[in-house]
Amino acid sequence: KLVLSQLPNFWKLWISYVNGSLFSETAEKSGQIERSKNVRQRQNDFKKMIQEVMQCLVKLIRGALLPLSIPECGVRQYGGWGGGWEVKSELSGQWLAHVIQTIRLTYESLTALEIPNDMLQTIQDLILDLRVRCVMVTLQHTAEEIKRLAEKEDWIIDNEGLTSLPYQFEQCIVHSLQSLKGVLECKPGEASVFQQPKTQEEVCQLSINIMQIFIYCLEQLSTKPDADVDTTHLSVDVSSPDLFGSIHEDFSLTSEQRLLIVLSNCCYLERHTFLNIAEHFEKHNFQGIEKITQVSMASLKELDQRLFENYIELKADPIVGSLEPGIYAGYFDWKDCLPPTGVRNYLKEALVNIIAVHAEVFTISKELVPRVLSKVVEAVSEELSRLMQCVSSFSKNGALQARLEICALRDTVAVHLTPESKSSFKQALEALPQLSSGADKKLLEELLNKFKSSMHLQLTCFQAASSTMMKT
Repeated sequence: KLVLSQLPNFWKLWISYVNGSLFSETAEKSGQIERSKNVRQRQNDFKKMIQEVMQCLVKLIRGALLPLSIPECGVRQYGGWGGGWEVKSELSGQWLAHVIQTIRLTYESLTALEIPNDMLQTIQDLILDLRVRCVMVTLQHTAEEIKRLAEKEDWIIDNEGLTSLPYQFEQCIVHSLQSLKGVLECKPGEASVFQQPKTQEEVCQLSINIMQIFIYCLEQLSTKPDADVDTTHLSVDVSSPDLFGSIHEDFSLTSEQRLLIVLSNCCYLERHTFLNIAEHFEKHNFQGIEKITQVSMASLKELDQRLFENYIELKADPIVGSLEPGIYAGYFDWKDCLPPTGVRNYLKEALVNIIAVHAEVFTISKELVPRVLSKVVEAVSEELSRLMQCVSSFSKNGALQARLEICALRDTVAVHLTPESKSSFKQALEALPQLSSGADKKLLEELLNKFKSSMHLQLTCFQAASSTMMKT
C-alpha cells in the first residue's frame, strides 16, 4: 500500500522534471541549457533512488516470508527469524498464494507507470522465489495430510473389494494441485516455477515422498493386530442400526481379511490411481513424472509382493503341513495296503481347506482369487510331489491309491494350475510305477468319478471360477 500510494507521484514528478514541463515556459534560454545538463547527471541518481525503494520493499518481504533467502547480516535489519518477526510456525501454502497475488498486483501497477523492467527485476525474482516456496510448502503439507489417511480407513469395501482410501488419496493430491493452479500459471513476464533444475529435482522428490508415505500407510494398516481396531471414530449412539453394523464390521475382520483388503487396494492403485495421479501432475506441468511414477510403482509392487507372500504363507503352510501326517495316519504304508476304495480323508481335508481360502478371498475380491489359489495349489502340489519322491517303493495297491489321490487333487484344482504346479503333479506321477492293466485304469476312473460326484457340492467353487474365467 505504502509503495503504491507514494511511488507513482514520485515517478510522475521525475518524468515532468526530465521533459521540462516542471519548469515555467518563460524561463531564460541559458537556464534551459544548464538544466538539461543537470537532468543528465541526475538521471542515474534518480534511477538509484527508485531501485533502493524496490530493494527495500523486496528485502522487507523476504525478511517476513523468506528469511533464509537474505544474507545473515540483513536478517536483523529486515525482520526475519531473530529479527523483528516472531515466526511461530511456517506460513501455509494458502497464505503464500495470497501474498503472491498481492505482490503480482503491485508489480502490475508499477509496470503500468512504464517504469523500466530492469528496475523491477528484483520484484520479479521475489515473485518467482515465493511461487517456488509456495509449491514446496503445499507439497509438504499434502504429505502430512496423507500421513493421517491411515486413521480414516473404515475397512468398508465395495463390490470390487476396495475401501474409500485410494479415492481419498487421489482427492487429497487433486485438491493440493488445484490450490497451486494460480501460483503455477505464469503471468506476463514471469518464468516457469520449474525453470531451475534444482527446483525440478526438489519437487520430484517431494512428489515421490507423498506417494511413498501413502504406501507406508497401507503397510501399517496391513499389519494391524486383530485387537487393535480403532473404534475411536465411532459415535456413542450405538442404538443406530447402521452404526451397529459398522462396529460389527470392524470387530469381525481378522488380520488375514485386512491383509486381503490392503492387497485389493494395492491392485487398484497400480492399475488406476497412480496413473491418474501422474496425469494430474502432467496437467500442472510437473517435471520428472516418469521418475515419480516409476519409483512409486516399484515401491507399491514391492509392498504388494511382500503382503501377498505373507498371506500365502498364512494360508498354505497349514495345508502343506497337514499332508504328511495325513498320508501316514493309522500307520499307512505304500508297500502294504489294501486295494483303494476311494480318496482318503487327508486329501478331502486339504481340499476343504483350499475351498475355505477360496471363500475368504472371494468374499473380499473376486479378482484376487486366481492369484491366491494358484499359489496355494503350487505349494500343495510341490509338497505332494516331494512326499511321493521320498517313497522307497510302492505295492500295486499303493501305486493305485497314490495315483488316485494325485489325480483327484490335480483334476479338482485344474482351473488354478500354473506351469509350476503342472510340473509338480507330473513329477509326482512319474515317481509311481506305471499302471499295468486295463482293469486298474478302469478302477482308477471309477473311483475318480465317485470322488467327484460325492464332493460335487464342495468343488463347485472351482467350477464357477472356470466359467467366469472363460467369460473374461
